[in-house]
Amino acid sequence: MRLTTDGIVIRESSNIGEADRFVTLLTRDFGVIRAAARGVRQVKNRNAAATQLLCYAQLVLYKNRDTYIIDTARPERMFFELREDIETLALAQYFCELSAVLAPQEEPAQEYLRLLLNALHLLGEKTYGLRQIKAVFELRMLALAGYCPALQSCAVCGAEPPQPVLLPRQGVLCCAACRPEPGARALTPAVLAALRHIVSAPAARCFAFRLPEPQTALLAAVCEEYLMERLGRTFKTLEFFHSL
Repeated sequence: MRLTTDGIVIRESSNIGEADRFVTLLTRDFGVIRAAARGVRQVKNRNAAATQLLCYAQLVLYKNRDTYIIDTARPERMFFELREDIETLALAQYFCELSAVLAPQEEPAQEYLRLLLNALHLLGEKTYGLRQIKAVFELRMLALAGYCPALQSCAVCGAEPPQPVLLPRQGVLCCAACRPEPGARALTPAVLAALRHIVSAPAARCFAFRLPEPQTALLAAVCEEYLMERLGRTFKTLEFFHSL
């Protein structure tokens, strides 16, 4: 079966024989798939460039039962600029690893792909700080995957919290006076507004806000803590990013 789509390489997997390689792709129409890229370890192979990590390409695939094979891959964006800085590259690799976990498999994933491409573009453009891009990507990806926190009002009294607190384990908002659970994270009104913007803004605008540096640091901590609580795991690429 011949299939066409577009997607980005989010993992270079095991080598096959002397010239082939498996890659993991996040595609618009089929979500996360693992595909064989034949001959791409040869320098003159026509698909070699487009099947490298972080390459976004137009793809023609063949599917034989459960196996995808890349027939042609025409590169659209290589994101070379992300390789110029080790911290930026580490964050891009973390975004790819998180996408592999949260994006659907064998199902359309247009919004997941769009979010990843936008995040990588902003990393390269340096429009926003790394911590802000990371926080938005984590929370928006969680929201797409069905882990969106309830941020409308206090889960106990139903009011707009004057001193908002996020309960990561339950994924709800609470007033500081409504007996939050141990480990609850106190928020500022500005950070709460940013969280609400991230999960509700149109895809093209979810990164578009400004916070003072201390508020950005709090936002980054809140989003990462919530991600760890929801998924119950960490990521090697995230640990490497924090080690830099």
